[in-house]
Amino acid sequence: MLALSGACTEALRILDLEVRVEGAPPRGVALVVANHVSYLDPVAIASVVPCVPIGKAEVARWPVLGAVGAATGVLFVARHERGSRFGVVRAAEGALQAGLPVLNFPEGTTTAGDRVLPLRPALFGSAIRLGVPVAPVAVRYDPPELAWIGDATFLPHLARLLRRHSARVRLAFGAPLSPAAYPSAVSLAEAARALLSDLLEEATPWRRIRP
Repeated sequence: MLALSGACTEALRILDLEVRVEGAPPRGVALVVANHVSYLDPVAIASVVPCVPIGKAEVARWPVLGAVGAATGVLFVARHERGSRFGVVRAAEGALQAGLPVLNFPEGTTTAGDRVLPLRPALFGSAIRLGVPVAPVAVRYDPPELAWIGDATFLPHLARLLRRHSARVRLAFGAPLSPAAYPSAVSLAEAARALLSDLLEEATPWRRIRP
């Protein structure tokens, strides 16, 4: 995890992407859940919270990011393959049982960062079974165009980022949710979604960074 955290910090320096942290990042084992805006999300979060991220299988084939992820323990999942999903859940539970924070993006897709989609409950069930707190973190970018959505492809999007003089990502951490307070994975996922939505709405204003 420390290797991944250091690699992410160096990547942010190269990309000239400033991270602003609000709230208290989790310490110790936790299921860290975030809204999903860009392939940059796990890079930013893992630079602040040493963790085991879960990423989509396609990223493993991308230049640079795929190699870094494979070398530093990212759990890659093919979301449309049932066996792959179950395998990642088992691997994530193993990491949590070993005392390692796991980072998940349970929306299952990216948005423009202006809302939170319904969260898939699978790993929330793991949090309940293992008694692991759920730590929400809301992600927002400045400029908002750094969102990676629709038909955007990796290399052109990365090229636009590199052409900018600077950019920022805001990570707003909420109070961890105790799984013991929720009767089901669905109710815990709904509570996490509500908290992520509140964190997005409470975003601290900042001046627009000009290209």
